Amino acid sequence: MATFNGTIQLKNNTTNPVAGNLTTGELAINTKDGIIWAKDSINGYMINWNGTINYPSISVDYLVVAGGGGGGNHQTNDGGGAGGGAGGLLSGTLTANLSTNLTVTIGAGGAGGASGAANQGANGSNSTFSSINAVGGGGGGAAAGGNGGNQNPFNGLSGGSGGGSSKNGVPGSGTSGQGNSGGQGSPNASVYGPGGGGGSSQAGGAGSGTVNGVGGNGTSSNITGTPTTYAGGGGAGSYSGTAGSGGTGGGGAGGAPNGNGTSGTANTGGGGGGAGGIGVSNAGSGGSGIVIVRFPSTNNITIGAGLTFSNSTVGANKVVSFTAGTGNISFS
Repeated sequence: MATFNGTIQLKNNTTNPVAGNLTTGELAINTKDGIIWAKDSINGYMINWNGTINYPSISVDYLVVAGGGGGGNHQTNDGGGAGGGAGGLLSGTLTANLSTNLTVTIGAGGAGGASGAANQGANGSNSTFSSINAVGGGGGGAAAGGNGGNQNPFNGLSGGSGGGSSKNGVPGSGTSGQGNSGGQGSPNASVYGPGGGGGSSQAGGAGSGTVNGVGGNGTSSNITGTPTTYAGGGGAGSYSGTAGSGGTGGGGAGGAPNGNGTSGTANTGGGGGGAGGIGVSNAGSGGSGIVIVRFPSTNNITIGAGLTFSNSTVGANKVVSFTAGTGNISFS
């Protein structure tokens, strides 16, 4: 066995050293508590005396928006459909370990309720970034004969933001921290006026008679360097009066009598507009979601197959916007 009779010189750090303080194979001692640290030669991880691995990491700003819910439809010669709820919206900062795969998924918008019958809109799909999960928006309620109440198809569906209800059905609920509830349809089942879909910053508007609920407004984000609003609710379709407008942030407008609802804007998570009442018409689909990450330009990102994306540089940061698909990413 080889022996060494010289002296090993250690770097001194008053706090635990980070990867940038040491070269590969070099040792350091924390003079505050005497713990010895080393940097390995394979991954650059910092390892302390008892074998604990401290993974190098960076802070990543994120915006995650789920797909919006589809607008509701109606029976022929009945009132308009309710607006779809916006996809859930989450933003913040995540500590990401370097050289570690993180899953990104972009949620699709929910389909509008099929024409010619009292069909609710479909919920949007979830969007994810690592452990961050935004919930798809709730579909809008449908109009049909009868008294509604706490039953399908009058009810809006719950989601990131809830879909509006038709007649005196129950609007869908939003997910806490991600969105708001849909608007209440006319409390009198014999009077038309569906509710609008909820948005990320505002509940959907209520309907009554010739008042058709507007979509709730969304939330503005500056993560790309350009202020952009996301996750607006869909407006309600009209039997009489003005159709409900979509909420700011990609919410689709409701259809005029005999007219089609407008779909939510792609990659905003906006809810779809409800179908216009009376004749056969189409309800709007929800807009697809989006995931955006921003991180220091001194770091890099590896993007796996299956994701559609674009990138830019904003000041001292790189920004990557994922607009479709699912796959893994990692930072280095």
